[in-house]
Amino acid sequence: MIPAEFLVVFFGLLAAISWGAGDFSGGFASKRANVYSVVLITQAVGVFLLAASAYFMGEIVPPLGGMIWGAVAGVFISIGLLALYRGLSQGRMGLVAPTSAVVAAAVPAIYGAFYEGLPAIHQMIGFAFALVAVWLIAGGGDESSKIERSDLILPLIAGTGFGLFFISIDKVSDTAVLWPLTAARIAAVITLLIFIAASRQVYIPSKKVLPIVLIAGVFDTGGNTFFALASQAGRLDIASITSSLYPAGTVLLAWIILKEKLSTKQWVGVAAALVAIVFISS
Repeated sequence: MIPAEFLVVFFGLLAAISWGAGDFSGGFASKRANVYSVVLITQAVGVFLLAASAYFMGEIVPPLGGMIWGAVAGVFISIGLLALYRGLSQGRMGLVAPTSAVVAAAVPAIYGAFYEGLPAIHQMIGFAFALVAVWLIAGGGDESSKIERSDLILPLIAGTGFGLFFISIDKVSDTAVLWPLTAARIAAVITLLIFIAASRQVYIPSKKVLPIVLIAGVFDTGGNTFFALASQAGRLDIASITSSLYPAGTVLLAWIILKEKLSTKQWVGVAAALVAIVFISS
């Protein structure tokens, strides 16, 4: 029988890989299309993929409470995405990306410590390595200009939104996976539509860019599904920490496909991520 802790790490890493590929594809598309259009389409793709998968796999629709938790998760993820992309658009990527990722990992880890008890000492050491890895890989500390308090607002909102998404999905993942995620995507699309209608910042991507956006939607949907499976298999803190290593997938794909050079700090972050995986899964 496969140990539960192995399954949590396995599915968590699959979530990180899928989210990393989704962020890479979405970021690539966002350079050629309106960012809000990209986010909206990726979320809409998930609605159809998840609903179709749930129907054909015969997953039983969970009680109303489970679907409500899914919808709440969708609101949180849309708030996180909007705050993240607004922060990135302001040019402080070296601050926004790592801060939001670390907060996204820390929020469910703190929650898990209160409601599931503290993990083993070696796993806590792995958590520390993982947080350092996320910060270094995402480029934390590269900007030398002074950091104001206002600079932290958007990344903190983004990370908190993502972390609360993790917690909300964990609330229902024991009973079902695909239907609650479908509810999450529907709620996210509605939230994004309200924001876009108010800001009037949406344009349909060109035919050349649209396939890349659709691919981003597929990977993002896969990331959500794998995270729900990781949360279902074991502890929320382990699932969230391993899933939050997604920046590694993004920068490695940029290195392989776009030939972007990784800094020494990022390579150290990759090494720290590998050490973290060993400690968390042992």
